[in-house]
Amino acid sequence: MFCKTLSATLLLVGVAAPAFADDPVLAIKDHQFVPPELEIPAGTKVKLIVRNNDPTTSEFESTELHREKVVQSGHEIVVFIGPLDPGRYEFFDDFHPETRGHIVVK
Repeated sequence: MFCKTLSATLLLVGVAAPAFADDPVLAIKDHQFVPPELEIPAGTKVKLIVRNNDPTTSEFESTELHREKVVQSGHEIVVFIGPLDPGRYEFFDDFHPETRGHIVVK
């Protein structure tokens, strides 16, 4: 309700309402991150959804992003990241260390 009211108010005074992109989704399937790279905009806080499609528990972890969250089989978690400077930030599944990916910030 607040967003609708804010958008309507901003439009009435001639200011464009902020645009919100869809939340990026990262899946875990066959012990791989899909997609293995996600691109996000620099300087923006992002709500990342991580879905575990594997029959085993996994973990989204990133030393560079200071994030670590377990995701049970068949469930999803939310990880807030950013705002970040441009660059590449690695993440991995601590339960399956060979499973790695990157967030590319532009």
